[in-house]
Amino acid sequence: MQPKISSFFFNSPPPPPPPPPPSPKRPPAPSPLLPDGGGDDLALWERTQHAFVATYERRAPKSLRSEILEDSSSGEATKLDSVEPGLNPESVVIGGTKVVNRNKKRSYAQFHLELGQSDFLLRTCSECGIKYAPGDEGDEKAHAAFHKNYTQGLQFKGWRSERVVSTPSIERGRIVMVLDSDSPAQRNKVQEVVKMMEVELGSGWIYHRQCKVYLFVASQRIAGCLVAEPIKEAFRIISFGENRRAEGAAVKDTRVKSAALQFGNVVFQREAVKRSTSFRKCKKLENLLNGVVCCEKEAVSAVCGIRAIWVTPSNRRKHVATRLLDAARSSFCSGTVLEHSKMAFSQPTSAGKALASHYMGTEYFLVYKTDRSEP
Repeated sequence: MQPKISSFFFNSPPPPPPPPPPSPKRPPAPSPLLPDGGGDDLALWERTQHAFVATYERRAPKSLRSEILEDSSSGEATKLDSVEPGLNPESVVIGGTKVVNRNKKRSYAQFHLELGQSDFLLRTCSECGIKYAPGDEGDEKAHAAFHKNYTQGLQFKGWRSERVVSTPSIERGRIVMVLDSDSPAQRNKVQEVVKMMEVELGSGWIYHRQCKVYLFVASQRIAGCLVAEPIKEAFRIISFGENRRAEGAAVKDTRVKSAALQFGNVVFQREAVKRSTSFRKCKKLENLLNGVVCCEKEAVSAVCGIRAIWVTPSNRRKHVATRLLDAARSSFCSGTVLEHSKMAFSQPTSAGKALASHYMGTEYFLVYKTDRSEP
């Protein structure tokens, strides 16, 4: 048949190629855990039991790894599930909970430089005597609070029922007497004051149940404290300066008499240096022998024993101790005012000797021995 004329002007697309012949199906590859080795059941069991499967997981950040180790050591195992792609590397999901790494930036600030100083770890305050670690915020706050209470006195707003001792010589403040039969709040306040006193006077002996405590209160703070107890006898102190003057005079006389030394026909003439013993030198030597108190052997009668007296450092030289002694002398025995000769002091320090001498008007005041085993 003759083709049409349109077939000479338009090229028709070539016919599609014939489909490829179907490839034959290959048998499935044998499992790597079970290679062809026979159908023996024993061989099949050995190959399945000795198979090792290795799996790989993404490592957690270093801080989270430390947390996981801490949890595992404490007995609480934590599983790292996944790391979300939209989160930062510092935040991951552990056990379904989003955990944020807060230790992103580490501080390597150095508080102090160790250059061989003696108080590198602990520093002792020269005023309150407490030891603290400089640079430690908690230690410095505790020291500041204790230092203020020690130098200025404990805060005291007062009680509803106070036993105020009337003393006309007090211009500011008041003196409150506390007994063992008072309320627990008052006795607890006394214990707080006693702890402050123990910094200078020693611990474990200042207060017991038979004592009467006098608190000097000014500007809502306890500026001073006196602890008194009943006694029966005391001993008169011997003036230390008088004994030293007698010894100095004896030394001076001995030196004058032994001025010439003779060895055979040779005579050596020695100059005698006259030294006068001054009262100030004796006082300085007495202060060096702070704990030594010389007293007479014969006891005399006494009624009130001043067991301890203490004034805060910021209120010293303001006649606070004198006011406390006046209050104790006027109220220790109800209805009567004690004479100075009926009061005695426990073994005093150098400051206590000066106070007792000034208050009694003589160096021959009475002292007594305290029983430090009392509670």
